[in-house]
Amino acid sequence: MKKKITKNAGFTLIEILIAIVITSLMMAAMLTSYTLVNSTYRQVTDRAKISQAGRDVVGAMLREIRMAGFKYLNDDIAASTQHNPIRIYKGSGFGGQCDKIEIVYGGINYNKTGTPKYTYQRYKITYECKASNKIDDTVAGGQTKISGFALFKSKEKWDTSLSTPAWVVGTDDTLYKQEQVLDYLQDLVFIPYDENGKPITSIGTYTPSDDKAFDLRTVDIGLVVRSSKPFFKQDKAGSIARKILSIATTKTLSGRNIQQADKYLRDTITVTANARNIGLN
Repeated sequence: MKKKITKNAGFTLIEILIAIVITSLMMAAMLTSYTLVNSTYRQVTDRAKISQAGRDVVGAMLREIRMAGFKYLNDDIAASTQHNPIRIYKGSGFGGQCDKIEIVYGGINYNKTGTPKYTYQRYKITYECKASNKIDDTVAGGQTKISGFALFKSKEKWDTSLSTPAWVVGTDDTLYKQEQVLDYLQDLVFIPYDENGKPITSIGTYTPSDDKAFDLRTVDIGLVVRSSKPFFKQDKAGSIARKILSIATTKTLSGRNIQQADKYLRDTITVTANARNIGLN
């Protein structure tokens, strides 16, 4: 009897190697595309995140500056320079200190069974910067903090029941002291202008000075916030300095321009706030 030999079809070694090479090329192309899309998505979301965070804070400042100087018609709280509608304490900018602003406005408390039923109040909003405690992930050791600020906000009430009236927080749950509202801040600038559109200057510790407290009409706000993670590629850092121009226009403040050769994105937000209640007193 003769044995029947069956020929089985299959891949040769060369064909298998060719298939492996083609598959590897396809996987590499897919990985490259994924990495590129993921990097682009991260950059877009990081840009949107820092932009939104900065604009939220500036939006709150706009609303509060519009309230500056407001008080009710029968407000009986004694006048004081402590109640100047706006006080701006100038800083030196990036690497030093950003500007601080105090905003004062009037309020009212209604007690149906009280005598009197209406009690007038005075509130103060403060925005000020402190050195950020965020650790710079790009520096080995995990001990180096980023070069920037964290922004804090306070809301206080003028307490006339004290022997010497003062700004307090007390037990009122609507008041707070130095709550952090933003981090990775690079600079914050406030420039006050009078009714003629000219910058208000002062030789004192704050601007406007007491004699010009009610001359203010608008405030230019300039805020620079930085991305939390590296945004640009490594090969762009160290050689190309990205310069951020401060909104400060005077010669004494021109040093506030930021010029950094690093991988971070910086978003600059500039707006003009109308202090509509100042000058009506």
